[in-house]
Amino acid sequence: MAKIAMLGYGTVGSGVVELVSSNKDRFVKGMNEGLKLSKILVRDVEKYSESKYRAKITDSFDDVMKEDIDIVVEAMGGVYPSYDYVKRALESKKHVVTANKDLIAEHGAKLLDIASSNGVELRFEASVGGGIPILKSISDCLIGNNISSVKAILNGTTNFILSKMNDEGMQYEEALKEAQQLGFAEADPSSDVLGLDAARKLSILSTMAFQKKVDWKSIDAKGINEIDSDDFRFAKGMGCSIKLLAISKVVEGCVYASVAPVMVKKESQLGRIHNEYNAVLVEGDAVGDVMFSGKGAGMMPTASAMFGDIADIIQNRKENPMMFDYEVAEMQNQWEKESSWLLRVKSRSRIEVMKKLGEDFSNCRILAGEFGAEGDEVSAFVKAKDEAQVERFIGSLRESGLLKGFKKIMVLED
Repeated sequence: MAKIAMLGYGTVGSGVVELVSSNKDRFVKGMNEGLKLSKILVRDVEKYSESKYRAKITDSFDDVMKEDIDIVVEAMGGVYPSYDYVKRALESKKHVVTANKDLIAEHGAKLLDIASSNGVELRFEASVGGGIPILKSISDCLIGNNISSVKAILNGTTNFILSKMNDEGMQYEEALKEAQQLGFAEADPSSDVLGLDAARKLSILSTMAFQKKVDWKSIDAKGINEIDSDDFRFAKGMGCSIKLLAISKVVEGCVYASVAPVMVKKESQLGRIHNEYNAVLVEGDAVGDVMFSGKGAGMMPTASAMFGDIADIIQNRKENPMMFDYEVAEMQNQWEKESSWLLRVKSRSRIEVMKKLGEDFSNCRILAGEFGAEGDEVSAFVKAKDEAQVERFIGSLRESGLLKGFKKIMVLED
């Protein structure tokens, strides 16, 4: 009998509990192994006084650890006290399953080392893509590949908001409110809409894919909170939609990694990912491009991935270990390929800005008429050799005193 303790009984935790309950006899045939839920750790026991699991519910981690437990499932979220509980569980030779991307992004290497030292496993498939089995695919199925790039939609909240803005013409605040009402966004959505959640997930994914340690704090992250209806008008004029993309790639031994709003062709693989769905596009030298997509968050998709990790531990599936003890990647923070960019520049002289655009970019289309900006803004699509060229243009405007504000959005053309 495999005995399981649950840390946290919120949306995801309750989903895992239900899967454990409904699959308690799943492994009896062939393995003579069933599942038993031992304890559930919560903050407020009284809140669950009517729960059918009330006899198993406690607010003391010490009570949890007194039980004869095989697997600890962490669904509390946040770094603390999750880190302390997971560390203690591993040191007590308990396997751990978690979906906590904050915890893994911050302390994954140390916790994996503790797990290895104690002969137990730390599994975190659900930390990156919810129900999408992307980490197992990279560490197992794609092991014969040198992975050169990852392009991904890793946050269901922002993809839902951007889909509503693109498809229904909603304003940002309106779309965010609907996401919160439907449970796709938290009351404080900052981590999602500022790109921090996606940056943490990208750091885990990139570390696994490139076998170089990518610190999430070294990733240039921009959110969607300044995207407006004009950005979508401009995008549609190019046959594009806007997605918050997490992109990483190997460039001459360095790792480029960023999270930012990007224009993608509507009929491209990533352009067809809508609402709360996530997707990961991986490029390997042997397999080429491989796409993984599905619901990236929510109760049952995330619980499904966590239960998959539980099942792997019970069935003693010895996959290639997920490791984080790689050398730290040398980071590159600017896009080095020739690309088109939407530039929206607020200035003290529109004429001077338009003149400067023509001088700095041989391929420049200033948007006028239906797609034009008004007032003190100049909007244009430019073709730049690399992102550094765009930054030099912005820097020169700043030095001249003309610049009041700017926005840049890359067009992903491959």
